[in-house]
Amino acid sequence: MSAVACLSAAAVYVFVSGGDGGGNVAVPKPSAAATAMCGKLHSALPAKVDGLPRRTLSPASRLTAGWGDPTVVLRCGVARPAVLTPGDKTYDPTSDAADVNGVSWLIQKLDDGYRFTTTGRKTFVEVTVPAKYAPEVNPLTDLAAAVKRSVPTEL
Repeated sequence: MSAVACLSAAAVYVFVSGGDGGGNVAVPKPSAAATAMCGKLHSALPAKVDGLPRRTLSPASRLTAGWGDPTVVLRCGVARPAVLTPGDKTYDPTSDAADVNGVSWLIQKLDDGYRFTTTGRKTFVEVTVPAKYAPEVNPLTDLAAAVKRSVPTEL
């Protein structure tokens, strides 16, 4: 079991689907305010994540970024996940979460890796990490500073 699966805490908000492990990624459709935060985040993202070089995604967007092959995919401006939406049949306010360098992330196990989505921020940032990069939490350490600078916390 990876170290990520062992982390558990009350989560606050987030989730959504990522890419296909390659260069094709679904681009979110956030509000204008979220799009502005995502543009700021895109400019602050590192050239490497967990030692993996940045790669080109399709379609090109300031709302997405990727590193390595298979791709670690970041999507900014994703919707609140159903698992954290009161009234949804999948609602679970005690979903697994972790704090990585001052950024809280919802943890969701996938068939091949993990999906992490920020919580407690004014817009949601999702990172999908293939199992090849276990422990899958490692890329979050390289992304935390950019998220903290670009996406303010909710009050």
